[in-house]
Amino acid sequence: MKYASALRDPDATYRQIDLVGRTAEADGPALVQLLYEEAVHALRAAAWAAENEQPKTKSDKVTRATAILFALEANLDHEAGGEVAQTLARLYAGARRMIIDASIGHDPAPFRDVASTLEEIGQAWRSARSA
Repeated sequence: MKYASALRDPDATYRQIDLVGRTAEADGPALVQLLYEEAVHALRAAAWAAENEQPKTKSDKVTRATAILFALEANLDHEAGGEVAQTLARLYAGARRMIIDASIGHDPAPFRDVASTLEEIGQAWRSARSA
């Protein structure tokens, strides 16, 4: 049955294969970067689903994005990260609230706003890693 469902959604199948491959080779910082990318992708898909009245897709993407935000928050090192970790924890919690509140309606803007914020943080993370 998995094979049959993969044929119905080749894009999702490709993304899953790509994600598994990238995850297998990633170190800790690369995994965090990957989480940001996946959250942004999920939120943009949720925005599209909200605009196009696709409640199941929106629900799936909201669930994925909030799970990623929980994972990012749960893995913060508050001892070593100090104020930065506390700020990120507040940001993740606020982003989750925005996403959950937006999941009730059809306005794509909150999903896009959170995606943009996470994309900026992901870009900063990428720059810091390459420096």
